[in-house]
Amino acid sequence: MDEEYDVIVLGTGLTECILSGLLSVEGKKVLHMDRNDYYGGESASLNLTQLYRKFRPDQSPPTELGRDRDYAVDLIPKFIIASGELVKILVHTDVLRYLEFKQIAGSFVYTNAKISKVPSTEGEAVSSPLMGLFEKYRAKKFFVFLQGWKEDDPATHKGLNLDKLTMRQVYQHFGLELGTQDFIGHALALYLDDDYLNKPARETYERIVLYTTSMARWGKSPYIYPLYGLGELPQSFARLSAIYGGTYMLDKQVDEIVLNDDGTFAGVRSGDETVCAKMVIGDPSYFGAGKEADGGRLRVVEDGKVVRAICILKHPIPGTDGSDSVQIIIPQNQVNRRNDIYIAMVSSTHKVCADNIYVAIVSTIVETSVPEKEIQPGLQLLGPIHEKFVTVSPIYTPVSDGTQDKIYITRSYDATSHFETVVEDVQDVFKRVMGKDLELKKREADFDQ
Repeated sequence: MDEEYDVIVLGTGLTECILSGLLSVEGKKVLHMDRNDYYGGESASLNLTQLYRKFRPDQSPPTELGRDRDYAVDLIPKFIIASGELVKILVHTDVLRYLEFKQIAGSFVYTNAKISKVPSTEGEAVSSPLMGLFEKYRAKKFFVFLQGWKEDDPATHKGLNLDKLTMRQVYQHFGLELGTQDFIGHALALYLDDDYLNKPARETYERIVLYTTSMARWGKSPYIYPLYGLGELPQSFARLSAIYGGTYMLDKQVDEIVLNDDGTFAGVRSGDETVCAKMVIGDPSYFGAGKEADGGRLRVVEDGKVVRAICILKHPIPGTDGSDSVQIIIPQNQVNRRNDIYIAMVSSTHKVCADNIYVAIVSTIVETSVPEKEIQPGLQLLGPIHEKFVTVSPIYTPVSDGTQDKIYITRSYDATSHFETVVEDVQDVFKRVMGKDLELKKREADFDQ
C-alpha cells in the first residue's frame, strides 16, 4: 500500500461501485477498499450462511431451506425502472453485458383493504376495480392530457403551467377523487408521502411519464431485476473499474481517515499501513455515522430511519395471481401513516432462492418508537411467514459537499422502491469530484428477455 492514488473509495455499495467504475473510465487511479469480505455493503445479496451470520449468529440455516449456494437475499429491496437513469448508466458503461435481467411480473397497489393490480393495458384499466365508471372517464382525460403534452406546443398545455401550478391544483382541474390521487401519486409517480401535492406539478408529470414508458417496454410492469440478486450490480461495476486499472481490497479494515494539517484528506490507515490519495469517496459508515470523529468533527448526521423485514415464504403472496415476483405499494393514506409501505418479492425464477421459496421484503420509513409494528399492514398481506429478519437502519446524510476537504461522502439508501435517488447521488458526487456533469451516451438497452 505504498502507492499514491487519485481516489480511494471506501465501501462497495452500489453507489460507491458505480463511482469507482466511472472514475476509472475517466482515467483516475482508483483504490477501492471494503471492511467486508463480500461486495455490496448495505446493498449486498447474501447466501443463507451469510444471512444467518448477520441476523442470527448463534443459529445455522435450516436444512429444509435448501442449498446455501441457491440463495442471494438482498438487504435493500429495490427494483430497476426499465427506462430509468440506472439503465442509462448500465448502457453507457457497457456494464449491461455482465448481467442478465428478468422482468418483475406485476405491480400492485393496496386500496380499500384489498390488493389490486396496477393496470398495464387499456383492457385492464377498463375492468380495474380501482376506480368507478365516471372516475375512470375523468382519469382518462388526465392521462390523455399527459400523453399529449408537448413542451413546444402551447395548444397541448390546455392553459396549465406545470411549473407554476401545484399537483394538487392539477388534480382539482381534472376533478380527480382522493383515491385516484393516491393511486397516481404513489403507485405511478412513486412518491413516499404527500408532500409532492404542494409542489410544482412538473416533477410529478416527469415521474408518471417515466413509469408509463417503462411499463410500455414489456407490458406487465415497469420493473426489471438482475438474476442472482441486486448484489450483482456493484460486482459488475467493480469489474468495470478493474478493467480500467482499479485496485480492489476486500476484508480490509479501515482504522483511520488521515488528514493534512489544514484538515484536507491525506490518506487511509489500515493497521500499520497508510495509503495516500488526492481524495476519498465513501459511504457514511466510514465517516463516523453520526458520531464525532476526526478530531471532533461531525461529518454525517442521521436523517430518519428505515425498517425492513426480510421474509422467507413458501408460497406466492395471496391476491397477486400467483405471480413469481411483485411490487405492492400500500399508500400512506390507506393505513393512516405519513409514509408508504413497500413490499418487494422475488423467487427462484430470479435465481435468488431455492425452488418453491419466495423472498419478500417489507419496508417503510420509521415514524414511531415501535418500527416493526409499523410494517404490520404489509406483513399481514404475505400470508404465513416461514422466517423473518428485521432491521432498522439509520439514513445518514453528509454535512458538507467535500469540495474543501476532498472527503466526498455518499448518502444512505432511502426507502424508495427504485434506484433513481441512488443515481442522483452518483451524478451529484461525480460532478463535485470531476467538475463536470456526467454525460451518458444515448443508446438503446438490449435486454435479453
